[in-house]
Amino acid sequence: MPNQLPILNNQDSSLLLVGAGKMGGAMLKGWLEQGLDPNQINIQDPSPSQDIIDFLAKYDCTVNKNPQENKPIDVIVLAIKPQQIDDSLFALRDIAKNSLILSVIAGCKTERLQEIFDTTTPIVRAMPNTPASIGCGITALFANRHVNPKHKEDVQNLMSAVGKTLWLEKEADMDAVTAISGSGPAYVFLLAEALAKAGETAGLQPELAQELAKATLCGSGALMEHSGMSPETLRKNVTSPGGTTQAALNVLMQEKTGLQNLLTQAVMAAKQRSQELS
Repeated sequence: MPNQLPILNNQDSSLLLVGAGKMGGAMLKGWLEQGLDPNQINIQDPSPSQDIIDFLAKYDCTVNKNPQENKPIDVIVLAIKPQQIDDSLFALRDIAKNSLILSVIAGCKTERLQEIFDTTTPIVRAMPNTPASIGCGITALFANRHVNPKHKEDVQNLMSAVGKTLWLEKEADMDAVTAISGSGPAYVFLLAEALAKAGETAGLQPELAQELAKATLCGSGALMEHSGMSPETLRKNVTSPGGTTQAALNVLMQEKTGLQNLLTQAVMAAKQRSQELS
């Protein structure tokens, strides 16, 4: 098993994860696979999925176990849906008095959390994405004014275990981040679906079309990650004037009906929904 995460090197401390759904489950898988001691984590979820239950069984870990007495909770990670706030968070106020709050609740501002817990509670708002479950996520972070350098270091250690991190200076940027990286994996998966279906229309068998689409997206992403080149440069490198790629891009890059305009509309819709949720 990998080395234990630095944030919980103190055997007398622990982490409480509230919500083990899609995002909470993704982070949980990433943490445990990166070496988080199962004895130092408590998980609260009223209806965990069978997938999470089976995964935790490999680490001799269960959901909704009673926290160990006299073991302080250093970090409380909130990974619930916005509509669950009233039902779930008010019950945590007593045990959260000396804890750092790390929230991945979509659209929930730090101001709202301060109203629930305390006006001086250190709160970090985070927007990871589901590739965190395989250590390939990216998490945008915003800290309120009560978060000190040690808190930031703790959050950095925790979230770096599941991918890249970046800190935002303005909380208002979180809505756009949510629309890009938070929801972004779904856009990529949809592209893979659409590309495979287009392959079927072009005459390929469904299994072959899907395999080609998935491998192409995964390989292209890896190339973009490791080449150091911009997406625009990589696109131009693939495109020969008058060739097959150019013929396709002539359709995808139309000014009014092309991919850029459609994707911009999608991102703005996601950003607006994030603002509505807050």
